[in-house]
Amino acid sequence: MKTNIRQLRKERRISQEELASAVGTTRQTITSIETGKYVASLPLAYKIAKHFGLTIEEVFDLSGDMEER
Repeated sequence: MKTNIRQLRKERRISQEELASAVGTTRQTITSIETGKYVASLPLAYKIAKHFGLTIEEVFDLSGDMEER
């Protein structure tokens, strides 16, 4: 799944560690989400989007996942 997390973090000058701490997860999880190796759970996706003041759809690109099914 594609995300805008890396871009959003860089725009706001937030490290992976800072984002992880803010949303209650680990830096490794943020890294895995950014690289597409891990799909965030709905509660985690919501926390990440809320942290940036955006909707889940603005942070996560769900279009590719829907086509695969």
